Amino acid sequence: MVAARAGAMYPKSWEGIPPTSVVAGPAAYDSQLDLRAIYQLLCGNHPRPDEPAHPLAIGLPAGSGLTGAELAARADACLGLRLPAAQRTPAAQGPHHILSVLKSHGNSIAGHLDWGTFTLRDVVQKAGGPPFGNPRVRYAGSDDDAGLNAGIDAAGLRFAPDPAAERRFVADVDRGGRFAVPVPTTHGTADSIVFIEGHDTLRRRMETAGHGARLVQTFVDSGEHGYLGDAIYPPLFEALLALVERGTKPTPAGIAERCRSLRAAAPAECRFVVDHAARPLASRVAPR
Repeated sequence: MVAARAGAMYPKSWEGIPPTSVVAGPAAYDSQLDLRAIYQLLCGNHPRPDEPAHPLAIGLPAGSGLTGAELAARADACLGLRLPAAQRTPAAQGPHHILSVLKSHGNSIAGHLDWGTFTLRDVVQKAGGPPFGNPRVRYAGSDDDAGLNAGIDAAGLRFAPDPAAERRFVADVDRGGRFAVPVPTTHGTADSIVFIEGHDTLRRRMETAGHGARLVQTFVDSGEHGYLGDAIYPPLFEALLALVERGTKPTPAGIAERCRSLRAAAPAECRFVVDHAARPLASRVAPR
């Protein structure tokens, strides 16, 4: 998000921008609040009944001394996250419900719960209030969606964003597709940390800003977030140079083929999925 923001703020500083794991702007944080609400309904320990209540949209109260280790222990006590699914008690089947509603891959709950606590607190403190809310969100994907939403309502787990904080946050992080340079991207299709649907948001915004022709999107068959493998990056940077130096726009199929030629001894390392297209973010994160 920092790289994308810098690219939009200082357009004359770059010849091209090759972002990976594209973040869908402010909406990327909505799922963190969704997780907090569903988790609290299931577990009721963040905050615990003996702790001061606080709106989950602020992450944590400013004076809270909760640590990451303590939060992980609470989640494990309720959900049995570090236990094999077969060993969880019937009361600890929460991961199934949470992952079904949030449409997440693998056991990503602990990390997202951490970000939905400490990162949301940081954002709220800097924005002057909570930019996030879920007042009219209808959650879907559980075994009983009507019961889930009724439970969220009854437990008071719906929160409205602060309009001024929302405006400040959007102004700070929403790039709006204002990239006037070549932008070849890549992303693991099963990345559970940053959702791949952010690429659809980027495409729509660049097209709206009149820069859609500068975008080339590639996807890799991987669940990794930080590093997709040695074979992936050389053909991507070759594609960036072709765009910058010669104005030659590559294709995902051409990038994948170039990868295989560079890794002739191990072509299976070139896990580009040339026919993949990111779905809208609303297919993954309940729309506001």
